[in-house]
Amino acid sequence: MADNKTLILGIETSCDETAAAVVADGQEMLSNIISSQVELHSRYGGVVPEIASRQHLTIINTIINNAMHEAGVSFQDLDALSVSYGPGLVGALLVGVSTAKALAYGLKKPLIAVNHLQAHLYANYLDGAPRVYPTVVLIVSGGHTELLLVTGPKEMVLLGSTRDDAAGEAYDKVARLLELGYPGGPVIDKLARDGNPSAIAFPRSWLGDEGRFDFSFSGLKTAVINHLYHARRKEELVSIPDLAASFQEALLEVLVEKTLVAAKEYGAKAVLLAGGVASNSRLREWMRERIETILPNTELHIPKLVLCTDNAAMIAAAAYPLYLERNFASLNLNAQPGLPVK
Repeated sequence: MADNKTLILGIETSCDETAAAVVADGQEMLSNIISSQVELHSRYGGVVPEIASRQHLTIINTIINNAMHEAGVSFQDLDALSVSYGPGLVGALLVGVSTAKALAYGLKKPLIAVNHLQAHLYANYLDGAPRVYPTVVLIVSGGHTELLLVTGPKEMVLLGSTRDDAAGEAYDKVARLLELGYPGGPVIDKLARDGNPSAIAFPRSWLGDEGRFDFSFSGLKTAVINHLYHARRKEELVSIPDLAASFQEALLEVLVEKTLVAAKEYGAKAVLLAGGVASNSRLREWMRERIETILPNTELHIPKLVLCTDNAAMIAAAAYPLYLERNFASLNLNAQPGLPVK
């Protein structure tokens, strides 16, 4: 242990980022190394699980060594190893879990199993978010769209989740339809800045009272497909910026308004965003404007861009309270691709 601080190495391989980080006392990032596989998967229009797993295997040792070097610590300085064991792609998760177990065994250090979705909450805490309760958290990424209520340090309730496509998945599918490349979120966000968000009246899926905190984006995706189909049949010119802006506005309005309803209903003292789609410029702007107008006493926190996407610093940070509780995993730990948020 260096300077009497608890040092935890985090490992993250749940999808297409290979990441390792060293975090001190669950708060101070000594390193945070991320290797993205975007270029590998872009030719296929989405993540190919087999390719993701093989790439993790190829570079994970290098990524871990780089994280240790940047942190300026040795493996013996570590107090524990932590790893994301779900949810995610099973093959990708197994690479991280197997590596963490091997290190824990070889170093005779405790192993901490971290829920990837819960770890996204800690990305905010690494970036100075207030630890106040209750807090509403919106997690939006390529694989997940969840709305959480955090009522205490260890109390977390799932208010709603997607019934079909996740928000980032909808972005990717629409981008593929428009032949814009992968990932779809950044390019649609950029195009939308030059488009008219009111040009096309795409539907908003509110799901009624029973699904008031759930999400559904497959209907919106189908509406985009139908709009393009009919326009091409009539040989009408389609403005891609207008279409991108209208699609994005329909998707983001549901995210923003449902988050606001939850925050108001539960008296949230803070609203936190997390996940790759939290990088979206329009979402960040819109959420900030609406909270300042509707809930001026509620604090909004959105982490810096490097902490929105999958990273290992959030894994190590989420592991710290588990370390204090001596909540360690056995070397029989297995990947759980369908692990629920709670």
